Amino acid sequence: MSLKKIWNFIWKEDSFLSWVVNVILAFLIVKFLIFPGMGLALGTSHPVVAVVSESMDHHGNFDDWWERQGRWYEEKNITKADFMRFDMKNGFQKGDMIFLKGKDEFEVGEIIVFDANSNNPIIHRVVVKKENDYQTKGDANSDSSKNLGEMNIPKERIIGKALFRVPFLGWVKVWASEIFGGFKNVVLS
Repeated sequence: MSLKKIWNFIWKEDSFLSWVVNVILAFLIVKFLIFPGMGLALGTSHPVVAVVSESMDHHGNFDDWWERQGRWYEEKNITKADFMRFDMKNGFQKGDMIFLKGKDEFEVGEIIVFDANSNNPIIHRVVVKKENDYQTKGDANSDSSKNLGEMNIPKERIIGKALFRVPFLGWVKVWASEIFGGFKNVVLS
């Protein structure tokens, strides 16, 4: 088969098989070229993550959220005025996509992704900066989770800092994880 025929099959033919090949090629290009390129440019192994839980969702406006959560932050010397200056001060929702950048030092209020004591990396806000590690908390959670290892996160476990979010774009990964995760649980049980 000539290169011209292959090109026409992939880009010009309007068949189901051509469509399948296009989807596979798109997946391969994103997985093996675009994501690694973004990771290299942004200095992180995970340049993009999908939010798979509601731990950062404020479920309403900022003032109502602060009424529920403010006391915890004030005990950590984070005032409402401090929090208002934080990036993504209104949190984010399950299904959002977050773009990350690698970094060496993190400040209170920044949102980081780290390897936790769980199957997936965790994306939470830094609430305490210590000499050699950090403590995080999900904005919607009542406290930092000892089970996830949030109390003492060394720099080596941190994947990156949140740069910005794209609402809803992460739902594709969330649905795929739920479908294939459920399938895996059925197959393994």
